[in-house]
Amino acid sequence: MEERLENILSRYDGKNFELIPILQEVQNEFGYLPEPEMGEVASFVGLPKSRIYGVATFFEQFRFTPMGKNRVTICRGTACHVRGAQRITEEIERRLGIKAGETTEDLEYTIETAACIGCCGLAPTIVVNEKTYGHLTPAKTIKILSKNEEATK
Repeated sequence: MEERLENILSRYDGKNFELIPILQEVQNEFGYLPEPEMGEVASFVGLPKSRIYGVATFFEQFRFTPMGKNRVTICRGTACHVRGAQRITEEIERRLGIKAGETTEDLEYTIETAACIGCCGLAPTIVVNEKTYGHLTPAKTIKILSKNEEATK
């Protein structure tokens, strides 16, 4: 077992009720829930691997693939939808060459969607890493992504 996982598991007793906090820590450590670690967690808490996956897939917070260094979250709430979020989504997907829910091969970008990010007055909106951008058009969106690409070089 990898040392990083051993370190996480050493703080727990292996009880069933500890599963979610363990999965949260594993994801914080690795950036996602890797397959080998999921098997080790299953053994540690004494549950079948299928049960671990059942729990992890139930909660939206867990992911099974690595995230990109840059996370682009597109709001798909009602206000954003009405004001053109679909056009923004299409432009981002075109620009990055991936669909929502995917990560670029170089692990630079992940596109996510959110039911609502709580900025309805700024619709349509996206969040790039921790910064929120509003009143978007496809052209403004490209400028934001271009600036982010330059800043991360």
